[in-house]
Amino acid sequence: MNNLLRHLFEKSQKQSCRAVRLLLASFCLGVLGACAVGPDFKQPDAPKVSSLTEKPIPTKLATTPEVPGGSEQTLVESKDIPAKWWELFKSPELDVLIRKALEQNPNLAAADAALRAAQENVSAQIGGQYFPKIGANASMTREQLPYAIYGLPRGDPIYDLYNTTVNVSYVPDFFGRARRTVENSRAQAEISQYQLEGAYLNLTSNLVTSAVREAQLRAQYQATKEILEAQTNFANIIKQQLQIGTVSKVDLTSQLALVASSQAELLVYEKNVAFARNQLAALTGEFPGSAAISGFNLTDLRLPDQLPLSLPSSLVRQRPDILTAEAVMKSTNALVGVATANLLPQITLSGVEGSAALTTGALFGPTAALWSIAGGLFQPLFQGGQLLAQRRGAMANYEQAVFQYQAVVITAFQQVADALQALDADARALTAATDTERYAKETLYLVQEQYRLGTASYLQVLYYQTQYQNAKIRSLQAQALRFADTAALFTALGGGWWNRDGPAYQTKKIASNQAAEGSNLNTKQIVK
Repeated sequence: MNNLLRHLFEKSQKQSCRAVRLLLASFCLGVLGACAVGPDFKQPDAPKVSSLTEKPIPTKLATTPEVPGGSEQTLVESKDIPAKWWELFKSPELDVLIRKALEQNPNLAAADAALRAAQENVSAQIGGQYFPKIGANASMTREQLPYAIYGLPRGDPIYDLYNTTVNVSYVPDFFGRARRTVENSRAQAEISQYQLEGAYLNLTSNLVTSAVREAQLRAQYQATKEILEAQTNFANIIKQQLQIGTVSKVDLTSQLALVASSQAELLVYEKNVAFARNQLAALTGEFPGSAAISGFNLTDLRLPDQLPLSLPSSLVRQRPDILTAEAVMKSTNALVGVATANLLPQITLSGVEGSAALTTGALFGPTAALWSIAGGLFQPLFQGGQLLAQRRGAMANYEQAVFQYQAVVITAFQQVADALQALDADARALTAATDTERYAKETLYLVQEQYRLGTASYLQVLYYQTQYQNAKIRSLQAQALRFADTAALFTALGGGWWNRDGPAYQTKKIASNQAAEGSNLNTKQIVK
């Protein structure tokens, strides 16, 4: 039995080589003489715009150096974005948080898996579309047939039949259907790649803004707590004055109502801080009850002193959502070529070589050889308009992708313009909010002193207490907005993912290897 298997294997190898040679000439003819029907994809030109905003934005933003988020910032044209742009905020806690999220976030991991699947599909399409299909077959059957089939009056009706064959089939790509199919799969892989980069950008951006949000809420909580303490102390003073009859009970109840209102606000801030921390835990891929996340404070963050300002021509080549929309255009364009090729003749070539005999000894003899070469041509003539409708549908899908690309580009430019306008306006707003807080605090102090001396009414004190509290909260909001606006600009410009060393999703194994060995991992590339 082992000798038989060895003979079968050697025979199939020889037959395979001869069968492949039979189709090699046709294979070369199909490749050299082929043309790809349908339109060739052309990368869209960058929008011809000279400015990102309607009105010029000052290159140097307003400063309020005495408060967090008020340091000087300068817009630098054509400045590249670092891959780890969040490190410019100089927060070790933020760096640790983002590094953990890049290792554990399940949405990022899912996008990474989708990319790997798309890349493997490209390899599968190349193998299935470009190359002949070769298969070997060996069989042994025991059969019984009537004598009359062979025109004999008698004979042995039972016999054994041994057979070995090698089958080769190939569809020459004369009209580019295979190449357009592979082009579509490559575009799908590009879509997955840029979707992964988009998930990476959204994750890092959300982590920064969520950390800033927590810092803002903590600051507002602490400010409200200090204001509540001052309001409580002032209520105690009013109680003493009520006992000696210098104020009315209305003054006391009004102050106690203000104290109760501040207590309620304190509880709201406490709840919102918990919500912000829960969101940070979810973004890092952990459960809120078991996540070990450091608290964030506005005083621990630093504003980057230089901000990038990309040219419009660069913006459309670096934002993941624009590149995704462009890859969708490329995919739908390739499908137009596939639909066009389906209207044209399809040629199929096949070859079989093998041997058949009644005994294993005769299976490898010269009289047992069998072979065949076949060619087929199929030209669709009438299918009820199906193929024409499919081609028109493919062209409509391409037009849809073009308009969607234009919409994504416009939205991207809008987001950049919004971020720039916000940076300018909020920088000036922080200065105004800081002045308002300072003047409101001074005014409250003066009115309270006047009230103690009996030269001001309690209604005035109550009014200026509320004014100061509101001014303090708005000042903290303005400080946090400067950090959030900075993060929004980095996000709107694409986040610098093209400067990153290593994959977007860094598993714990990859991250530990990078830390231990200092190795640089190349960004995943589409199969070319």
